[in-house]
Amino acid sequence: MITIPDTDTPVVVLKLYHHLALGLVRSLGRMGIPVYGIEHHRRSPGINSRYCREKFFWNIDGSSPEATTEFLLRVGRKIGRRSLLIHTADESAQLVADYAGVLKERYIFPLKTPELVRALVSKKEMFFLAKKHGIPTAETLFPNCRDDVFRFLDTVTFPVMLKGIDGRLLEERTGRKMAIVRTREELIAMYDQMEDAEHPNLMLQEYIPGGDDTVWMFNGYFNGDSDCLFGITGKKIRQAPVYMGYTSLGICLHNETVDTMTRDFMKRLGYRGILDIGYRYDARDGRYKVLDINPRIGATFRLFVGDDGMDVARAEYLDLTGQKVPASNMRQGRKWVVFDRDVISSVRYYRDGKLSIGEWIRSFRGVEETAYYASDDPIPFFLMIWGLVLKIFRMNGSR
Repeated sequence: MITIPDTDTPVVVLKLYHHLALGLVRSLGRMGIPVYGIEHHRRSPGINSRYCREKFFWNIDGSSPEATTEFLLRVGRKIGRRSLLIHTADESAQLVADYAGVLKERYIFPLKTPELVRALVSKKEMFFLAKKHGIPTAETLFPNCRDDVFRFLDTVTFPVMLKGIDGRLLEERTGRKMAIVRTREELIAMYDQMEDAEHPNLMLQEYIPGGDDTVWMFNGYFNGDSDCLFGITGKKIRQAPVYMGYTSLGICLHNETVDTMTRDFMKRLGYRGILDIGYRYDARDGRYKVLDINPRIGATFRLFVGDDGMDVARAEYLDLTGQKVPASNMRQGRKWVVFDRDVISSVRYYRDGKLSIGEWIRSFRGVEETAYYASDDPIPFFLMIWGLVLKIFRMNGSR
């Protein structure tokens, strides 16, 4: 198994709000690396891990980028050593890129241009960037007003995906990042309900038919020369929310097309750092079409673990601290599950006739890791269970 000879450099994790950050804290903490967390919510799983050496409480979403940058510098001065900085959200990825000149005084991180990060985070800019570089993507329209939607109706084939160009902003306004729309009338109604007329943020994207298992992912780490030092492919088995959400159950499977296309694309972009990218296989033309590109560590990263225990966080730590990243092979068939999300989604799949109880039980064969449960770090699991119980009570109470 992988060992990290020099663990003196601390790591600061910016935003520990769900299982992504918990996996990150555990992955590095188990290597003997001192991990510090910055988070707003005191019940967040990562901040309550035994591997989080010290907690710093700060509301990143409610603060200006300048105030957050100054807070990060204060944390860095308190730690007393230049630390590796890892961000877990698109907004913090943009902040680190925008304020890199100031932050590098106290932190180590891959240098990305603010323009590239902005282009990858925005689904609109990402669409045109993929087109420019010949990467297949679902056809997409970007209406600026209600009249544009009416004009597009003659060119749209239903169903279509109604998405936020900035998914976070749409979720804050409406509680959802996207919707599947099946009729002209439903599209107009959903557009009126979800759009902010003063700040257009909706896009209409071609719906690519197929089940959850047509969604493929690549997780990798790219060094300063944009060479991929570690990369693994896999696909979704189930999602939360159903049909269009995060991975709740995933499996590692080799996909040469996705692997090669991603490495070549990132090399052309001059990308550096951890990458999480998703594609959907379109059986109509036999192509893998890019859905989103996250210039950061992804929520599913602990699915993608090599046969020696390598993952993208460990690869980045080794590379940025001047240590060799050893070659690692993927664990073909490795599965990973987010228990609370998968239980809720599985109920919906069952009600829709997409999943039987027997299929659900058999689907867990090959699961090597769960997002929350760990015998050496139990508190986050019990916090998750309590949160799941409260969520079920709220769901039943709303009926």
